[in-house]
Amino acid sequence: MGGTMTAEALPESSQPRSGDSPWPVPPENGYTVDDFFTLDLPPHTELIDGSLVFVSPRRKFHTPAMYLLEQGLRQHVPDDLRVRREMAVVLGKRNAPEPDLVVVTAQADKDQRQTRYQAADVLLAVEVVSPDSEDRDRDTKPHKYAGAGIKHFWLVEMAGEHDRPVVVTYELDPVNRTYISTGASWPGRCRPRPTGRGGGTRILPGPSSLQ
Repeated sequence: MGGTMTAEALPESSQPRSGDSPWPVPPENGYTVDDFFTLDLPPHTELIDGSLVFVSPRRKFHTPAMYLLEQGLRQHVPDDLRVRREMAVVLGKRNAPEPDLVVVTAQADKDQRQTRYQAADVLLAVEVVSPDSEDRDRDTKPHKYAGAGIKHFWLVEMAGEHDRPVVVTYELDPVNRTYISTGASWPGRCRPRPTGRGGGTRILPGPSSLQ
């Protein structure tokens, strides 16, 4: 719609709206991160390429898969890292997705009013694939995480006869800013393994170590 957008929230009556829609009309070039964090939006809304992405109802699998990984990570990460769920990560001017789980540095973890992390704070982003967001979870968001330099990415799928979670792990190629697959694990069924290529130091637990 043109004009200058600011980081200050507009009064509800002054936000331009389309017809009977409850949502503000987006600016001509899409929302910025500054705009995004001033809007009154449903929980877990994401900003992808300047557009608002709303979350549809999730299947039952999503919650226990997140819980399993969250509890396992909390037991295994070093003291200088923190595990957080469903927090926005700022990847650039027009992108603030919300991974299902992140592992961040302790220095990045601030007070209880915190609403976001920066990409540089994140060591691992985890997405649990949902039926309504398969393309975003498998393609769009991993590409953006890699482009922002997030070192590790885990994709959690529902697989097998009993619909158990399988975790596909990826590590960043820092030269090409793309993810390279490092394997797949079924939590609770295998032994831990290093995440670093070439047997490097294990910064994060392999998903197979999460009981």
